[in-house]
Amino acid sequence: MITEERVRYVETDKMSVVHHSVYFHWFEVGRTELMRSLGMSYKEMEESGVIIPVIETHCKYIAPAAYDDIILIKTEIKEKSRVTITFDYQITKKKNNKVLVKGWTKHTFINQEGKIIELPKDFLKQIKKHEK
Repeated sequence: MITEERVRYVETDKMSVVHHSVYFHWFEVGRTELMRSLGMSYKEMEESGVIIPVIETHCKYIAPAAYDDIILIKTEIKEKSRVTITFDYQITKKKNNKVLVKGWTKHTFINQEGKIIELPKDFLKQIKKHEK
């Protein structure tokens, strides 16, 4: 799944370079859009009683993005287990396809009481359709 975003002024520092923390926001944008494309939004999951908190992250900064750049967020499901899912991200500059950042986030599934649960069957079906 590829999501397009434009770098906003508020996301940059005094030098008009994107602040390092913003990339994690863009990871979330990519993840949210991927899940939506699979037919399962965060809102629907939470309404069904399932929450997927981040439990690990990694981000490798390769080149900076700057104010008004158009970036592409490529998001894929890297791996999944009974109780976790890992999303892989690559952020590139649309103008020249230069890789800016590579990273991943690992999530677990919990219920409203905070207890770890198995990957919901409906979500697993949607993931399997996506993998084909």
